[in-house]
Amino acid sequence: MAKYRLILLRHGEGAWTKENRFCSWVDQKLSSDGIKEAQNCGKHLKALGFEFDLVFTSVLSRSIQTAWLILEEMGQEWVPIQSSWRLNERHYGALIGLNRAEMALNHGEEQVKIWRRSYDVTPPPISESHPYYEEIYNDRRYKCSDVPQENLPKAESLKDVLDRLLPYWNEKIVPELKSGKMILISAHGNSSRALLKHVEGISDEDIINVTLPTGVPILLELDENLHPLGPHQFLGDQEAIQAAIKKVEDQGKVKSAEK
Repeated sequence: MAKYRLILLRHGEGAWTKENRFCSWVDQKLSSDGIKEAQNCGKHLKALGFEFDLVFTSVLSRSIQTAWLILEEMGQEWVPIQSSWRLNERHYGALIGLNRAEMALNHGEEQVKIWRRSYDVTPPPISESHPYYEEIYNDRRYKCSDVPQENLPKAESLKDVLDRLLPYWNEKIVPELKSGKMILISAHGNSSRALLKHVEGISDEDIINVTLPTGVPILLELDENLHPLGPHQFLGDQEAIQAAIKKVEDQGKVKSAEK
């Protein structure tokens, strides 16, 4: 029997997810479909009887908005929320704002898959001339982070994401989990993948094939040493979840009309 249980999820679909663009650290709200995904997630978790004691999010609106909608659907709006940049999406550097399918056409699907899914490959860094540089680095939310603004990343591999996430996991989330609290983590595709890699011991090679759909809760059941009792479980209609995973995987492919 599980000693600890927690729910992890990638936020609902964002506006740029719908447009198939690298959103990364650009702050975007949920799309209309993303709002529905978050609400449906909340309904499903309520039907399964989950009661949360604490929620962790990134400092990006789509992560926080997803948590709000889930708690509202569950009638648990009072549950405390803690937000940290360390749960942010991976920083895609110079790729931010670009269309994934167009990049696949220009650079090849395999290169885009490496940029999106590999463990230790870092995309080109964002420069001060990038159209979203000022928007990101002048944002007030990063003035209260636990590192100086000049030390914030300019591009990240998944390994970099795990490196900046682990201190927060070990120092903030794990103690709450071990105190007996039921935790919800509303994060992003890559911060969630990084956490799964750490908790489940997924290899550097295998993590490239781990894809997470938007707005689908993931149940992790852990023993007293925080080791998984089995593989993570997607909660919900499994056929619909597999279709959603394929949709995410297809984002980095050339559109059929362009082949």
